[in-house]
Amino acid sequence: MRVHFIAIGGSAMHNLALALHAKGYKVTGSDDTLFEPSKSRLEKAGLLPTTIGWNADNITQDIEAVILGMHAQEDNPELEKAKKLGLKVYSYPEFLYEQSKDKTRVVIGGSHGKTTITSMILHVLNAVGRKEDYMVGAQLEGYDVMVRLSEDADFVILEGDEYLSSTLDRRPKFHLYQPHIALLSGIAWDHINVFPTFENYVEQFQIFANSMINGGILVYNKEDAEVTKVVMKTSNPIRKIPYSTPDFFVEDGTTFLNTQLGPMPLKIFGRHNLSNLEGARLICNQLGIMDEDFYDAIQSFEGASKRLELVKKEDRYRVYKDYAHSPSKVSSTTAAVRSQFPDYKLVACLELHTYSSLNIDFLSEYNSALDAADEKIVYYSADALKIKRRQPIDPAQIREAFGDENIRVFTTSDEFKQHLSQISKVGTVMLMMSSGNYGGLDLKML
Repeated sequence: MRVHFIAIGGSAMHNLALALHAKGYKVTGSDDTLFEPSKSRLEKAGLLPTTIGWNADNITQDIEAVILGMHAQEDNPELEKAKKLGLKVYSYPEFLYEQSKDKTRVVIGGSHGKTTITSMILHVLNAVGRKEDYMVGAQLEGYDVMVRLSEDADFVILEGDEYLSSTLDRRPKFHLYQPHIALLSGIAWDHINVFPTFENYVEQFQIFANSMINGGILVYNKEDAEVTKVVMKTSNPIRKIPYSTPDFFVEDGTTFLNTQLGPMPLKIFGRHNLSNLEGARLICNQLGIMDEDFYDAIQSFEGASKRLELVKKEDRYRVYKDYAHSPSKVSSTTAAVRSQFPDYKLVACLELHTYSSLNIDFLSEYNSALDAADEKIVYYSADALKIKRRQPIDPAQIREAFGDENIRVFTTSDEFKQHLSQISKVGTVMLMMSSGNYGGLDLKML
């Protein structure tokens, strides 16, 4: 099959390209920007575009599928040529469904935790020797790519993102998958640029739950009130399995899970991660994996990339980085580190980088999100505001929104780095939360 990617350099797009290449498809692609690690990985596979930019000549009649990335705009010359030739144009999730329509689809959804839960499931599957298809939003140890599509797998495990499918297809990605088995981890308003009200955002999860195949199984976090409301409103004939945070304790900086097999030490920590683990266990049960095998495998799980990832460890000093950027993620991640290291000084640094976080009308959602920290730092840049076409934000507005007059606010990377370099390491845990990179900060310098 001949497939062409418009915007092949994206994190998800280049992984799908690599997966199809491994499957034996003839893959080509284009993009106007290419960054690492996408660039090197595409080059190694022989899929790197020979020139940077869009070229209508890349689109020919023999292409059987054009896959359109979110980065491409409606007036893209390659997209216009594909339409003119009558070629089939797919969004990323649309093509994933096409590739998995004859498999049992397992979709992990929720405002937070979906990457970690999907990663946990794949970690366990790998440990027990199961080779199922998958798509996950983070690089995992033991996996070369974030997407696998084969002819022989019976199941496909999909991370269910609620963001839009493409510039042409404005449906949330997880609306397209029609799962046989699904999980909902939590609902907390995000993507305000797409879903302007909380009610509109919640509606997307209702549509997702209602899209399940009749006779399917929905595993859900009963500790989340909004999730419970959505699940109770579903009218399609499905089995509903609730879960909650399992019993655990922390001893000498290690989290132990209380199981029927006795206390089990984990490499991960945080109440939210224990909740994620319980959801992953129940999904694995539906895949035929017994608890004993699940617990044996999950002990070695160190977390998904950029999810409470340990960057530096010295005597009485730790640096963690986390992808947390939405209010609920920031709050749960900060609380997790506080609980794990009660005797350390916790310095929590948050970069406001997303469309939602840089919206003045949304900032109040962060109220109390950093309260668990001893020192609270917020960083954002004027460039990010310009790129996302947001109005200027005054540091005083940040402090008011977060509900803390003591929050330190930095708007230039140099001042931010200078302050970090002056923080005493002894007895300190640094928590760096961002979906960006703090204006080019090298975390190793901490």
